[in-house]
Amino acid sequence: MKYDYWNMAAPNPISPTRNEIAEYATKQTPEFAAICAILQKEIDAALPNATSRIWHGGPVWFLGENPVAGYDARPKAVELLFWSGQLFDEPMLKPLGKDKAAKASFKLASEIDAEALRRWLSKSATIVVDYVAMYAAKRAAAAKQRPKR
Repeated sequence: MKYDYWNMAAPNPISPTRNEIAEYATKQTPEFAAICAILQKEIDAALPNATSRIWHGGPVWFLGENPVAGYDARPKAVELLFWSGQLFDEPMLKPLGKDKAAKASFKLASEIDAEALRRWLSKSATIVVDYVAMYAAKRAAAAKQRPKR
């Protein structure tokens, strides 16, 4: 099922943070703004217990302190990112970076497969890499390897 942006209800921001995220969309091209609006609506619906904010320049949703989903408007596409996405076993998501992140890219709102998006979001709510603990352990290991003065 492809997304029909023009027949969806307008986003209903319910907090200052969601207003900030909705404002992020208004700064994009009309097509990218449509993609951002769809993603915000779907992520908000799928992750009702998540907190969200603009982080490193784009909207990101967190469960506890761990980022789980977000997106960023790039020059050629809007990239949807799942921080644990490599663990989802979803061939449409492409690995990103050295940790467990994966992404999907959209140039047009009509490219968004609503069924796949909702499946990915469902997985993002239950498959969560504890990045806070992982990076704390990496920092501790690096500190042990530094020469003492």
